[in-house]
Amino acid sequence: MDEQGPQLETLTRWLTECPGDFLAAPRIGSAGVIHVDAVVADLMRDLGGSTDKSMAAPFQAAPNPRGDVAKAQSNWMSVVLIACWVLHHPWFLAANRFSPLAYGLLANGLQETARVVAATKFISAPDRREELVRLCLAQLGLRPEGETVAQAEDRLTTLSSIGRQKVIQAARKAEQRAQAIREAMKKAAAEEAAAKYTRE
Repeated sequence: MDEQGPQLETLTRWLTECPGDFLAAPRIGSAGVIHVDAVVADLMRDLGGSTDKSMAAPFQAAPNPRGDVAKAQSNWMSVVLIACWVLHHPWFLAANRFSPLAYGLLANGLQETARVVAATKFISAPDRREELVRLCLAQLGLRPEGETVAQAEDRLTTLSSIGRQKVIQAARKAEQRAQAIREAMKKAAAEEAAAKYTRE
């Protein structure tokens, strides 16, 4: 995040204007509409890079052995399409140098987030819009215009869906442990009372 990028508000507003085509079902096998690999390839060229057939591989999904499409896989590919729209903003196109970093984000940087957030939330929910924009900027080594590195990192951490999910899971586990302890104490108290009654 060493380099200053575009204004955050500019990109979040751009995200609200995401065309319907980017929200259509990704093509997986014979299902869906949008060929994600083709969208990614077009973006790479527009960002000043080149493409080869191997780069398309991560985005050429196939149905699972049962013949249906895994929800998680479809959601991830939808998130990739939405991120492609973010990265197609004129600011990135004018820079003409972000293709390799953008490819890294699209191929490897969104799976975990896509497991905990429905793709449509990145359009409809203000916090999720901001999260996706900040994820894109961070992957490109950028921070929003007017922010320090510390401010940008702190805000991304605050918004992180992955971080929030981990906190929820930790709280759930702690509550389960506490419940187990309460039940064990209750059982021990009952056994002690029974033993006392027997002795009397």
